[in-house]
Amino acid sequence: MKYPVIAIDGPAAAGKGTLARQLADTLELPYLDTGLLYRAVARRVLDQGGDPAHDGPEQARQLVPEDMRRTDLREPEVDRAASAVARHPEVREALLERQRHFGRARGAVVDGRDIGTVVFPDATAKFFITASAEVRAQRRYVQRHGQPCTSPAQLAEEVAAINARDQQDASRETAPLRPAEDAVQIVTDDLDAADVLDRVCQILQEKGIIRR
Repeated sequence: MKYPVIAIDGPAAAGKGTLARQLADTLELPYLDTGLLYRAVARRVLDQGGDPAHDGPEQARQLVPEDMRRTDLREPEVDRAASAVARHPEVREALLERQRHFGRARGAVVDGRDIGTVVFPDATAKFFITASAEVRAQRRYVQRHGQPCTSPAQLAEEVAAINARDQQDASRETAPLRPAEDAVQIVTDDLDAADVLDRVCQILQEKGIIRR
């Protein structure tokens, strides 16, 4: 591969997006959040009153850059619809070359759920970022509300939603969520964003991919 591609996979709210953005800035590489592609497709389906489980392929083929810049792509209904959209093989096929072209143009840090296994199996380096469902549920709540969840019942609902999304992503027939065999796995329960970035940069340095 002419330019380096760093693949960062993992479940929702594990910290992979934060890591990917910071790493892209550190390495001065383009950054692609592939989850946003599926959210944008899901948003288009919902806007058309369609069924995310069946109507994703047409909307995926019609996706335009403006769809990615919408401010309503992280709403709960889009989160649920994106998981359904992502299960459709034709949707994934429609978005596959778009992702590969982005990474091969000038290198990239790319995050998602199948980057190291499907999109870039020949990536320069692969990481799988994860955390417990409880930690991820609290993080997701903070992302949406700006403060920690203090209600056990509400947090339990967030955990249930996280577990349901994990089950959907891991059980789909096409490109299921799983770490690549050669991915470095990092559990972020007790790590902040700076700790994770430092660990990844150290690994990349040890591999001779970057110099610090």
